[in-house]
Amino acid sequence: MNVVRRTAAALAAAVVLGTAATPLAQAADPSPSPSVALPSGLFGTSDPTYDGVWRQSLALLAQDTMGLTPAWKATDWLARQQCDNGGFAAYRAEPAKDCDAKTVVDTNSTAAAVQALAAVGDYEAATGKAVDWLKSVQNKDGGWGYTPGGPSDANSTAVVIGALTAAGEKPDAVVKDGKSPYDALLKLAIPCDEKDGGAFAYQPDKKGTLAANADATAAAVLGALGKGLAAEAGREAGQKAGRKAEPTCADAKTPEQAAANGAAYLTKTLAKDGHLTSALPGAEDQPDYGNTADAVVALAAQGGAAQAAKPLTWLEQNSANWARQSGPAAYAQLILAAHAAGADPKDFGGTDLVAQLNATGPTPQLHVQDRAVAKAADKDDEDEGLTFGVWWYVGVFLVVGIGIGFLLSNRNKRQ
Repeated sequence: MNVVRRTAAALAAAVVLGTAATPLAQAADPSPSPSVALPSGLFGTSDPTYDGVWRQSLALLAQDTMGLTPAWKATDWLARQQCDNGGFAAYRAEPAKDCDAKTVVDTNSTAAAVQALAAVGDYEAATGKAVDWLKSVQNKDGGWGYTPGGPSDANSTAVVIGALTAAGEKPDAVVKDGKSPYDALLKLAIPCDEKDGGAFAYQPDKKGTLAANADATAAAVLGALGKGLAAEAGREAGQKAGRKAEPTCADAKTPEQAAANGAAYLTKTLAKDGHLTSALPGAEDQPDYGNTADAVVALAAQGGAAQAAKPLTWLEQNSANWARQSGPAAYAQLILAAHAAGADPKDFGGTDLVAQLNATGPTPQLHVQDRAVAKAADKDDEDEGLTFGVWWYVGVFLVVGIGIGFLLSNRNKRQ
């Protein structure tokens, strides 16, 4: 579940060409042109073209997880990004204008927005329309691709499952041609008797072969458990006779067993260094901070906080510079990881992640305020920066902070 979880120029190009489009891992987070005015309700100062809705959703989820009430202008900015059909694009510079055929809505932005708006409350109509749209673009195998009509992938299917749960739906009851989202995930699980058994693939390759993908595995573990981006720790698993059992892989006949298998694969992968490595070409030996944070959430959700202890400790000791360079989505990912694994986000390796996140966007409310009063106070800047120009990244694979786990997920190269 990634931070700039979701895309760069490659996405726009892929959509135009009609190919499967997927987000890159948090690509470079350069500052926008000094002449550009960003919307006042948006978190972060980097170009939001490819990750505006994703990073806003993560920021709101992180604040809600910490018991904060996000600023009205922040939640309203996110809600106003929605198209009339219910879907969300990665970012719309002019939300006052109707979406048209050129507006690329996607499942990941939509599902993340549903989770955030459902968490903060008071947006039932918006989340209901978004869920209806997600159901309308479900694939016949029960899953979802990044864009409507694209082949199902583990990350997109998982984040939609989280949205369905957040909106009060039962994912196993959301079916297409008799197939549920869990059916789609199970088809992407690598059998235990094969190489990297227990892991999940992002998608099958052209020959139908499944290749293990750590980011997809972290996402799929949460999805198979029916949990979302802000998952809390599950029950402590693997305890027998006072000792922690080694995680093992077993025949995945149920989503729960598939989640346990995925967690076992992540545990083995993290055993040596405590972190995942980047999948970006030329950076395979570099730590992937975002995907490691995602793995912490997945491990804690599946087997309890103790199961995520090693990667959590590594993040506490090593993630500060990455978070500073990467911005609000990175701070949010770390907050969600700390929360899931029982750590204190306000003292995470000596860093107050909550204060750092809050500093990148509208100040959260200290207590619940009258929405009418808040709306009146923000009226003058509701439309501030809506003429934000499209500012393209110079290089698709320029990355500041290798790999952010679940928006811009490095998915193109994982296929």
